[in-house]
This record gives sequence, C-alpha cells and structure tokens, in this order.
Amino acid sequence: MQEAQFCTKALEHPIFKTISEVSNNLGMDSYVIGGYVRDHLLNRGESKDIDIVTVGSGIQLAKEVANRLPGQPKVSIFKNYGTAMISTDSIELEFVGARKESYRMESRNPAVENGTLEDDQNRRDFTINALALSLQKESYGALLDPFKGLDDLKNKIIRTPMEPDLTYSDDPLRMLRAIRFSTQLNFKIESDSLDAITRNADRIKIISKERISDELHKILAANKPSSGLTLLEKTNLLEIILPELTSLKGVEDIEGQRHKDNFWHTLEVVDNISKTTDDLWLRWAALLHDIGKAPTKKFDTNQGWTFHGHEFLGSKMVYRLFKRLKLPLNDRMKFVQKMVLLSSRPIVIATEVTDSAVRRLIFDAGDHIDELMTLCEADITTKNPNKQKKYLENFKIVREKIIEVEERDHIRNFQPPVTGEMIMETFGLKPSREIGVIKDAIKEAILEGTIKNDFKEAYQFMLQQGEQLGLKKK
Repeated sequence: MQEAQFCTKALEHPIFKTISEVSNNLGMDSYVIGGYVRDHLLNRGESKDIDIVTVGSGIQLAKEVANRLPGQPKVSIFKNYGTAMISTDSIELEFVGARKESYRMESRNPAVENGTLEDDQNRRDFTINALALSLQKESYGALLDPFKGLDDLKNKIIRTPMEPDLTYSDDPLRMLRAIRFSTQLNFKIESDSLDAITRNADRIKIISKERISDELHKILAANKPSSGLTLLEKTNLLEIILPELTSLKGVEDIEGQRHKDNFWHTLEVVDNISKTTDDLWLRWAALLHDIGKAPTKKFDTNQGWTFHGHEFLGSKMVYRLFKRLKLPLNDRMKFVQKMVLLSSRPIVIATEVTDSAVRRLIFDAGDHIDELMTLCEADITTKNPNKQKKYLENFKIVREKIIEVEERDHIRNFQPPVTGEMIMETFGLKPSREIGVIKDAIKEAILEGTIKNDFKEAYQFMLQQGEQLGLKKK
C-alpha cells in the first residue's frame, strides 16, 4: 500500500481551514481536487481557481462557507450541474458534490448521480487532474492519488485514469484538453492515449464551437503553440476544426520548381511571433496569414508557383472561419482580417523603401502598424543565416522609415485637412460625386507627397481640383 503523503503547504490559505471546519460541522468529507493541486505540485504558482468536491451537497457546503466569510459573499448556484461558486477578491471557489457519470453516444452531457470521492476521481479527465487533498480534520493535507498521478507529474505524462477510448468517446472535449495540457505543460501524451484520440477524432463534432475555440485560444497562448498544433494535425483533429490550415500541407514539384510547405511554415511563424508578443489575436493572425494560399496556388511556366491575391482572399476567409468557430465578429476579427490582408505589404516595400509606399502602409495599417511589422518579422523562417540577417535589416530600415515619415507627415489615423463640408461650402455644392472626387484627389496627393498634410496646401489643391472640374468658388 502506498504510504500517505501530505501537502499541508498547499492549504496555507485560511479559506481551507474554514471549509474544513464547516465540512466537519456538516458531517461531510471534503477535498481540494484538480488544477489547484496539480499546479501547486508543479510549482506553477498558486492558482486562483479552486475546486472543492464533497461527499454530499456542494451547494449546501458553499452556502455555509459563504456565511463564515467576511462580507458573506454571494453564492452563484448552478442547479443543473449541482455546483456553486463563491468569488472573492483573491480566489474563486467552485463546490460540487462527489458524483459518478454515464454518457450517451450523441452527447457529452452525462447522466449524473451521487457518488464517492473514488467515483469522482474516476470521472476526471487525466491522472494529474485526479489528485486530491483531504480537508478532513484527522487527515488534513493528505494526498489521495489512486491513479499514480504524482508519478505522471514527475515523468511529464498525460494519461487518462480509465480506458482512454472510453474517456475520449464519453467527452470528446477531453481530446483537446489533453493536447492543450501537453502544450502548456510541455508534457507528453501517453501513446495509448494519443492513439485513442486519433481513433475518436470524429467525435469532436458533437462539441460546441465555443468550447473548441476556448481550447484553441489556450493552445495559441502557450509558449510554443506549434507543439499543440502539430498534435492536432497528427490526430486528425485539425482537419476537422481548421481545414483551412491542413489544406496548406504538402509540396508540389513541376518542372523542377517547388514551393515551401505552407502548413509547417505557418507553425514556425506562430512560434516566432509567440516569442515577441502575448497578443492572442496577433497570434491568430500569424496562424491564418497564409490561408489564402491553398485556393490561389497556380503554376506558371514563366513565374513558377504563384499565390496571386492570397492576402485578399485570406482576409475574406477569416470572416467565414470566425463565424464557423463562433469567434467574435467584432474589432478583433477585423484586426485579424487587416493583418492577413496587409501581411505581404512590408515585405514588398522592404527592398525599396520609398516615402510614398511607407505613407500608404501607415495609412492602411493605422494604429496597427507595429503589430503588422511584428507579424512580418515573424514570417521570416529561412534557415539561411545570411538571408535571415538581410531580411531583418530590411525590416529595421522600414521601421525607421515609418517613424520618420509619421513624425513628418502624420498619416496614422489620417483625417483629411479639408472636409466634405468645406468643399460644399467653398463651391456652393449639395451632396454630389464631385465632393468625393476632390477628397480622394487630396488624399492621393498627400500620400504621394505631392502636397503636405496640412490645411493650407490641401485647400489650394482643392481649389485647383475644383477648377479642373469646372467648379467656381463662391
């Protein structure tokens, strides 16, 4: 029999003593279980989210604990799930009664009945999440580890407590969670478990798009997202969730001319950008920046492989992808679309950095010019050190030119020096096509450097344009 281990250090927060005392008064056995225990044992810092399982009513326990806390915080009750939550300034507690579950093939929502701690640990997704700490007075801090989760923590293994095919078929979200934990913790998924994910990949279709996207976010937020994305590809999950990416796989050779494998290139870009930014949506932009290449790929006998217009098509594909995955169709999506649309522009101008090209880049990118440059720098995946050095130096020149041009010409978030109302008043016009023609001419003249971005020069240019259109000043 395994010798009992104690982790009383994990229970130093006074909230645990309170829960222990209340549980004792109610005659209920209670335990801390799951991520809080795992993260403490991994020295990942103290988690703010704490799961409490009790042999009895989790809702009753939560209510009694709240009555003992300063200010008697509100208890949020979720009767359908038999859970209750208490949020304080420093922690969030979730209480649930120990239970056992049974599943139907068509749903990940189980039939639930009251159970023991052992039943509750059996239903956990992974051995490292089934670890529990006793809150009983006589065994306070004792580690309950029926599946050798502590060994799996030490050996950096993701393994299911029960037979993996059953675990993943019952709740297919666990397949994504396995890959997400593997990515976040740099753990290896045990081989039988990985094979079971591949066998059950098609079951992911019963999971809501919101939950799938939440796991994708967490994979993308990891230090090295490519490890998770590679596992998604290996297990066939990626083809179901993000077919736009897997369609980039493969290299074709015609007349001795090859193109790079844009799928593996994309994963490198995502890793590169993850070294420089935690911005989730910029990481999404890196993931999707080349999705337009598969449908635009053509071979030309003179030019070789081409992907004409892939940025424009890719930006359109972003909307369909976001809508399908229930991602936000708001400014975050528009930001990703803009990054995909403009992703090649700095590359094009890097070899010949003209003021007019930089002005247009600043005009189109607006406040996101820095993020765009970060994306382009991450897009350098050549293994030739001389080429890499040259490309980075070129982008450095572009960045310096952006600062110089913006300080002089103030193009970022461009507002025309002459408004449509001024044009109407000057020439006595009602709303008409001529107003748009004059405004566009002024904008183009500023971007080309024909006139400065100030009112005086723009006003004189407006008068010249009006004269050419046969308009007279009032």
